[in-house]
Amino acid sequence: MGTSLFANSTVLWQLILFHCITQAHLNDAAADAVRDLLPAYAKNDLSSLCSWADHVKFRYPWSSALHYINTPDNLCTYSYDRDCKDDSGEAGRCVSGAIKNYTSQLLTYGKSATQNQYNLTEALLFLSHFIGDIHQPLHVGFTSDEGGTQLMCTGTLEKQCSTIITNEKKAMQVWDDNIIETAEEQFYDSYVAEFVDAINQNITGKWSNQVKEWEDCSDNKTTCPDKAFKSTIHTVKYDLGVHLKVSLQLVTGIQGCDRRFSVERLPAVNLRLGQAAVQLAATLNRVF
Repeated sequence: MGTSLFANSTVLWQLILFHCITQAHLNDAAADAVRDLLPAYAKNDLSSLCSWADHVKFRYPWSSALHYINTPDNLCTYSYDRDCKDDSGEAGRCVSGAIKNYTSQLLTYGKSATQNQYNLTEALLFLSHFIGDIHQPLHVGFTSDEGGTQLMCTGTLEKQCSTIITNEKKAMQVWDDNIIETAEEQFYDSYVAEFVDAINQNITGKWSNQVKEWEDCSDNKTTCPDKAFKSTIHTVKYDLGVHLKVSLQLVTGIQGCDRRFSVERLPAVNLRLGQAAVQLAATLNRVF
């Protein structure tokens, strides 16, 4: 039997991603470093802290802006200098800037405690979470879309014993959790491990000829979040629809977030999770 679904407070997008990398894709040096940096209570399980960066926003309110990137409405291009800033205009405060920052911090791993000014445990958790975020389509979009946080998806979901309930959720929640939940219930007997195994089989199987491209960073860089951003934009534009407020049915299922909606979008979700897992593992392997 696999591991059962975690508590509802755990974002499944992050949970699946963290399971994928810890199970299959870290080299020995990176695995040792992750084990060293995780707190003892995590028992070498990165997935147990997959939602830490979300929960810590209450303690570190400055970190909220680091979970996403906004580009100008109807402009399907990205400029780091133009777009990576928070509401106050401070440069570098977006998910791409955060990935670069926490990668740089982790590169100091191995220095003595007196030489190192950073909390590398927090850097690891932030970096891992943000690489997941930058691959989630609703974390990368036009400014007026607001990441799908204000758009409600209303529909009916079938539950056990053929009970039908009306369900209203934020579009962001649908992408973070509900599509994956539907897949687990319909295809994997509600177990995370089986879902993770299916993604890992795709990474070593039908996606294997793409993995090197996902792993590589140009100019021998340690991390390349802008590459991930551009691939997410491609997913939003060509696989899901161009604009949330123009293509609500395509992107958010605003006219029905039912089981069919989730199943139809599952291939895009699987691919983005696979790409995120490979790119996160590759980044940690280069860092350590």
